[in-house]
Amino acid sequence: MKPRFVSAVLAAVALATGLVTSRAAEAQEIQLTGPLKGAPAVRQERLYRKGRFEIAPAASFSLLDEYRRTILAGGRLTYNILDWLGIGVWGGFGAASITTDLTDRIDQAGGAPRDPLTAVNVNHLNNPSGGFAPFAAQAAKLTYVAAPQLTFVPFRGKLAIFNKIFVDTDFYASGGVAFVGVDERGNCGAPDQLKCSNPNSFKLTSTSKVTWTAGFGLTFYPANFFSLGVEYRLLPFAWNRAGFDSKGSGTNGNFPDGRIDGQDEEYVFNQLVTVSLGFYLPTKPKLSE
Repeated sequence: MKPRFVSAVLAAVALATGLVTSRAAEAQEIQLTGPLKGAPAVRQERLYRKGRFEIAPAASFSLLDEYRRTILAGGRLTYNILDWLGIGVWGGFGAASITTDLTDRIDQAGGAPRDPLTAVNVNHLNNPSGGFAPFAAQAAKLTYVAAPQLTFVPFRGKLAIFNKIFVDTDFYASGGVAFVGVDERGNCGAPDQLKCSNPNSFKLTSTSKVTWTAGFGLTFYPANFFSLGVEYRLLPFAWNRAGFDSKGSGTNGNFPDGRIDGQDEEYVFNQLVTVSLGFYLPTKPKLSE
């Protein structure tokens, strides 16, 4: 009986000692003294954004396009109120529009037949130089984008390249309202409009869209007065990219109705990737305490 009794007593003493130690540790306060008392986590940190204007020429490239790829030439202008908050505008104009492989194949042998049965959707006008009118002439394209926006910078640090080159970097998110210019096939088929089988109905007309936009990117600071940036952006809105009559009649309007109008537009999460080169005024960043 004695060994068991002694073991139980020792276990109780150990448990009581642990509880007392735990309570004492919880109540203990760590007092910092000396030069570190009240000091910030980082001293003399370069504030690359705070109180500076950013002028950033940029080129944006559309992604996952069905019929046309667009290259926008433009840029970004931002005033950074704080190191984590800025206000400005992003935008550009359609500097180039490139057809996709799908568009080229429609014009090739084995593509869409050109006859009265398809005349509503594909222009069957004979081209004077041979063949039919190119399908690219009816495919919609972006012409401009202008977007007032706010920019938030939740993270920043250093990026190591091959563990030898270290570059100050931040991650940002931007969002705002976007005004988008589009060239797309005009409306047809209504009583006071051209018939959609008329070759003249395939002409593109300029329209404007209003939507929201959001961008996410990285900014690299190889020097105090300029930066390099890469950004992924969403630009969602409804448009008729092919100029087809695809909706308007039948169950839930999901069948062709012989007209081209707003019902034939499809809501698309258009995507772009942007590369930019930023310049800052003043040229020298502020330093933290």
